[in-house]
Amino acid sequence: MSEENRKLWQELGINMEMHDQLIAALPGMFAGAFGKLKNRPEGMKYFNMVVGDIHGIRVHELAGKKKAGSKVVATFCVYVPEDLTWSAGAEQIGLCGGAHFTVPAGEEHLPANLCPLIKSSLGFKVARVCPYTQISDLIVGETTCDGKKKMFEILGTMQPTYTIVLPPAKDKASRDLFVQKLKEYKDKLESLTGKKVTVEILTEKSRILEEKKKAMRRIENVRKNDPAPISGLDALLVNQVSFYDDPVRFAQMTNQLADELEQRVKKGDGVYPKGTPRLLVSGTPQAIPFWKIPEIVEKTGGVVVAEESCVGTRYTSTKAGQTGQDLDKLLAGIADRLLETHCACFTPNSERADDIVRLFKEYKANGVILSNLQFCGPYTVESKLIENRLRKEKIPFLRLDVDYSAEDAGQLKTRVQAFLEMLKYSGRKNERD
Repeated sequence: MSEENRKLWQELGINMEMHDQLIAALPGMFAGAFGKLKNRPEGMKYFNMVVGDIHGIRVHELAGKKKAGSKVVATFCVYVPEDLTWSAGAEQIGLCGGAHFTVPAGEEHLPANLCPLIKSSLGFKVARVCPYTQISDLIVGETTCDGKKKMFEILGTMQPTYTIVLPPAKDKASRDLFVQKLKEYKDKLESLTGKKVTVEILTEKSRILEEKKKAMRRIENVRKNDPAPISGLDALLVNQVSFYDDPVRFAQMTNQLADELEQRVKKGDGVYPKGTPRLLVSGTPQAIPFWKIPEIVEKTGGVVVAEESCVGTRYTSTKAGQTGQDLDKLLAGIADRLLETHCACFTPNSERADDIVRLFKEYKANGVILSNLQFCGPYTVESKLIENRLRKEKIPFLRLDVDYSAEDAGQLKTRVQAFLEMLKYSGRKNERD
């Protein structure tokens, strides 16, 4: 741990004692999940490096940009448009919210029977162990669930916070409301940075965002092959890094990884044997360092080939690169793009079930894992509708309600193992028939 890092953390007001405990635990968590993976792509070395110094390299970069006059906007959700934030002269960074370590701190202000992502997110601020939170000039939340929007009110008593109001539906009136809310967010950004968003700058930033997403789609595309050229764990790590790395550099390194994986596909080189049961994971976001589901799947004989998640296809499937003659048209295009993100916060939301069925077929999956964080109201309730659709389509599925703690790992492993055995038996039976 470099002295430069420690000096910066102290300047940011980090609780050094607690932060040292967190940083000391992360290498073991990473090694436990990734240490025994075989035949990992060479291109993953970059992403290993980024995570290995997760509170160092990028935080120093942001500190340098702030000294040069930029502002830092921190977010929790894909509904906060990166290209719009960048266009106002600010950096956008994803905040920490995937660790059980900060849940107790969050529970000092929140009820215990609340989604762990919300408790962990607030806990990082309460405990002062996230340098991305500490370095940010503005935290931008969104109303994707009742728990989060109330958490943002509490967070706003501790640090400047702005909440983008999302509509509950996707009809014309809702869309018009969202366009207005994005205009208000633009005004907030301009007030923060003192810089005006222009058509030219927003068009260019939207192009950069689309280049980033195109690189990520290349990784997704190669995962449709059997044998899989990359593990679900490594693919998830790439997606997680995308939320806080520099977007141009991230696109460059992800394209290099995609080049390598495409060569693997041509050679028939995979990380697991051909015929390994292929699973689509669908549900709530998987933020660093929450690697539990793919880790269990891939240690018990399966491979995760796609994630229908905000840290997955829900983010990459919406195309950026919006163009227009004026800002109103560009902002309307961004609103349309974001409303194509089929989150359980919307009602009705039948498009999400359509997405799951389509992805199951495109990625040649054998089964679906519906993974929901405990006490996540929107996703756990919507799961019933998803289950009904999967039964209708005769798609095998396993529902898992999960927590950030390690206490449920044994039970989850047993259930996943049984599900994989069922899929293997069904496959053998189909071959005999």
